This record gives sequence, structure tokens and C-alpha cells, in this order.
Amino acid sequence: MREEDLRHWNLLRRFRQCLEKVFGSCCLGRSWEDPKRVLGAVDYLSLFLFGLLNPVARTLRGLSEASILERVQQEVCSQRVPRATFSEAQHVLEPALLEKVFDDLSAQVPKVTNPQLGAWEWLARDGSLFRALPRMTWALYGAGSPGAPNRAVRLHLCLHVFEDKPVRAAVRAGRVCERAVWEEQLEAGAAYIADRYFGENYKLFYKLARKGCAFVVRLLDNAVINIEEELPVSQAEAAAGVVRQAWAHLGGQARYRSIRLRLVWIQHGQTALLLATNLGPDALGADLIDQLYRHRWRIELFFRWVKCVLSCGHWIAESAQGATIQIYLALIAALLFQLYTGRRPTKRMMELMQFYHMGWATEAELEKGLERYRQEMSRRKS
Repeated sequence: MREEDLRHWNLLRRFRQCLEKVFGSCCLGRSWEDPKRVLGAVDYLSLFLFGLLNPVARTLRGLSEASILERVQQEVCSQRVPRATFSEAQHVLEPALLEKVFDDLSAQVPKVTNPQLGAWEWLARDGSLFRALPRMTWALYGAGSPGAPNRAVRLHLCLHVFEDKPVRAAVRAGRVCERAVWEEQLEAGAAYIADRYFGENYKLFYKLARKGCAFVVRLLDNAVINIEEELPVSQAEAAAGVVRQAWAHLGGQARYRSIRLRLVWIQHGQTALLLATNLGPDALGADLIDQLYRHRWRIELFFRWVKCVLSCGHWIAESAQGATIQIYLALIAALLFQLYTGRRPTKRMMELMQFYHMGWATEAELEKGLERYRQEMSRRKS
């Protein structure tokens, strides 16, 4: 965090700079290059992000009215944006352009490593549903309990567990399989942590190993296990809750059998965990596997932050492309906050920043308040 960044606290200004940097080196499409088009892509996305950050205008109609204000035109968009123009823009902007902005900002977050876990950069993998509106028919997926809404948009995400940042994302309709999307996004040499749902497909372990990936995946309690070799459990591992570890294959039939895996049984009170990894005891101790899997919960907290603090569940755009743009903007906002404050803001920090954008708090009060919240969180952590 730099002093000059705090003196010119403006996430939207930084966002516009990132857009201009990325958009300047790629083709936006014929529609955006048409001389008759008045609304530019940078202005459209800036106004869209403004809708996620400000506490007043959170709808398409509200943002259109806000674009009339002089200060909004100076800092967010350069002109008034009619409702029809704002609504139409979601259909002609490729979300892949925002993915480049997202990747660029994610790479700027300072590196954090854990010496105990070697050179691996561990990523928690999971998905989360965002309830869709009845008219968002493309999001129908025919699941859920009887009588419950079955329209949803699913965010598929990888979160760096030590840097606490999103690094890879995809937005699909709720019915799309999480494991299938993960297979599409597998990165060679990456390291993943995943829950029981991903451990149901034993062939996925082979695909991960073929890509040179390390992984720690929780298994179902009823998994079919074929033990090959028992492994000793040290005193330190036993004190951490490790009950047993062994090399084994999963699957009852040969055609469904998994690759050779190391299984670790862990017991914490009434909670039992069965974890599978392709790393040997020399590469990753059983007690470290337990600690690593606990970090998976960070991605659940991230989903909660996006939905509750950023209120991304209120749809400004309702098409498949528009929903993808909105969720990518939420992820970009999380990275911008992290670059400025060192972490994602709490509800109170978010309110203070909104007071600043509304003109009720000065820059000095914003800096002082954010520093106070950071110190308070550091005390709690220690």
C-alpha cells in the first residue's frame, strides 16, 4: 500500500486505468468501434461497478438516473447513460475482456508463501449458487427441494488460500456440473484443495495427476477403499488428530478404480475426515494435510463476503452475459479492495468507504477509520 494511493482513494479511477490498459491492446468488437455508438465500454463498466459499490443506486434505472449527476459524469462515466443503452451493452460486451482485467489485478496482489508446504501455491476449489429471477429462464436447472426456487447462477472459483485472493473463475447456469467446469480449468502444476463433491469422481484424480497437479480432496465416508500399504503415524501427527494413513486405490471395480492415492484419516472430536492426496509423506506430512484442508473454508467466507457485504446477489443485468459481467466486476472489486487495504473490507469498512463516496466522510477520516479497523482486526487475530 502506497501513501499516494491513499491520498487519491478512488477505486473507480484505478479500475478505469486497468480497463484502458487491457482494452488498448485488444479488439472490443465491431459494435464498440461503430462511430455511431456514444457509450464507450470503459464508461459502461465503470458505471456498472459504481452500482456495486455505492449504497443508493443499485438498479439499472437508478444508475441511469445517477449518470445525470455532474460528479458521476466526472468520476464514473463521461455522459448521461439512458436505460436502454445501459441494458443493451451487456449483450455486446465479451466477458472474456473482463477476465483479462481480473487476471491482471490478481497478479498484482503481493505473494505470500508457506515454507512448510514447499513451493506449491494451494488453491481452494468450489462453487456457489446465486439465486436468479423468474425471468432469467436460461438459469433454470431443475434441482433443489420441492417448492423451492430452482433458478440459479453458479460461480465456479479457485481461491489462493494464503494470499486470500480469487485467481480463476467461471460463471455458468446452476445446472452445469462443477466437476466438469473444474476439468476445463485445470492448470498444469497447480495444487488444489476440494471438498467431498469433487471426490466422488475417481477418474478426476487421474486427470489431475496427468496434469502434474498436487491435490488434497475430501472423500465420502462410504468410499470403497482397497488398502495397499499402511503408513506409520508419528507422535506429532497423532497429536494433531491423525488416526491412520495408508496407500490405497479407490473403487470396487477395476474399470472405476482410481490411481494410487495416500489416504489420511483424521478425527477431531465428533468430526471425522477422510482425505486423499497424491503427495507422499516426505512431501507433505499428515498433520499438514489436516491444516491445509482447514484453509479450504476461506473460499466459503469469500462467497459469503460477495453475497452479504458486496450484495452481488441483486441483479443489475439479467442475461447470461450480463450476469457473468456482474460477477466478474464483483471479483475485480474484491481485488481492488485487497490491493488498497491489504484485505477484503468488513461490513463496517465498506460502510465507511460508502460514506466517503457520498461525501459524508473526508479522505483523512477514511484513512484514519480504515487504519483503526485494520489495527482492531490485527489485535483480534493475535
